[in-house]
Amino acid sequence: MKNQLNIQNPVNCNCSLDKRLPNWLNQDIPNAQVIKIARDIANAGVNTVCLEAKCPNVSECFKGNQATFLILGKICTRNCSFCNIEKAGVTKPDVDYREAERIIEVVRLMGLRYVVVTSVTRDDLDDGGSFQFASILELIHEISNDIKVEVLVPDFQGRVMSLKVVIDADPFVLAHNIETVKRLYAVVRPQADYSRSLNLLKIAKEFNSSLITKSSLMLGMGETEEEVFEVMHDLRRSNCDILTLGQYLAPSVQHYSVKDFIHPEQFSKYQEIAIKLGFKKVLSGPKVRSSYKAEETSRLISTAN
Repeated sequence: MKNQLNIQNPVNCNCSLDKRLPNWLNQDIPNAQVIKIARDIANAGVNTVCLEAKCPNVSECFKGNQATFLILGKICTRNCSFCNIEKAGVTKPDVDYREAERIIEVVRLMGLRYVVVTSVTRDDLDDGGSFQFASILELIHEISNDIKVEVLVPDFQGRVMSLKVVIDADPFVLAHNIETVKRLYAVVRPQADYSRSLNLLKIAKEFNSSLITKSSLMLGMGETEEEVFEVMHDLRRSNCDILTLGQYLAPSVQHYSVKDFIHPEQFSKYQEIAIKLGFKKVLSGPKVRSSYKAEETSRLISTAN
C-alpha cells in the first residue's frame, strides 16, 4: 500500500506523485444520476470538456445538473502539456455544423438555464471557430432570452474580428483562461502567448464595457507566490471581472507533472488578495476549475450590478 501523504509545509505541500492526494482533494463518487447524464450527452453526440479533459469535478457538476460543452470536435491543434484533450495529427477534423443543434437538444433535455460552452483550439480555421460559438449563442437566444450563456474562448491567434464575432452574438460571460504564470508558458503552453491572452480580455471589454469577463489560473505547476500576484495584477489591468484559482492535477504521467499541492489556506490568501485588487468575484480553492459553479458566480455579479 502506498504511504500516506506527509505534509511538511502547511501552505505548499511538495508532494511526490507516488503518494496519495491530500484529503482536501477527495472527489464525489459517480452515482446513477451522473452516469445517466453522461450517457444522455454521449447518445446525443455531444462532447463535454468534463469528460474529455477528465475533470475531477465531473460527478459534483453532473449531480448539480451542470456541464461544460466542448465544440469544434474533440481534437485540439495545440500541444499544451497540461491538457488531456486529444492532439491533432496531420489531418485536422472537419467542422460539424450540426453540432450546435445537438447541443441545443441537450440543453432542452437537461433543462439548463445557464449554459457553458468552450472549444478545442482550432488554429487551422480562418476564424478560429468563432462562427461556431456565435451559432450556438444565436440558437440558444432563439429558445429563450432567459437562458444565459458563458463562453470560454481560445485566443483566436490574436484575430480581433474573430473575438468580435463572438461578442456580437451576446454572451452573458466571456471567459479566456490565462492558465499559468508568464515564466511557464514556454513549457506549459508553447503555442500560446501570455500578452496575447491578456490583450484578448482587454479588447473584449473595449468592444462591450458591460460584458462580464473571466479568467482562470492553475496552481501547483511550480509558480511562486510573487508570480501569482503578478498575474492577478495583469488581469486586473485588462479589466478582468472574475478570477478562478484551482489546483492543477496531471491527467497522466505523460503530462506536465504536479510540482506542489497548494494548501486551502494559501488559496484563501490568494482570494483575499484578488478581491482587494478589485476582482468582482473570486473562486479560489483546490477543487476550483474555470467553469466551476459558473452560474452562481456570474449571477452574483449580475445581481450586484
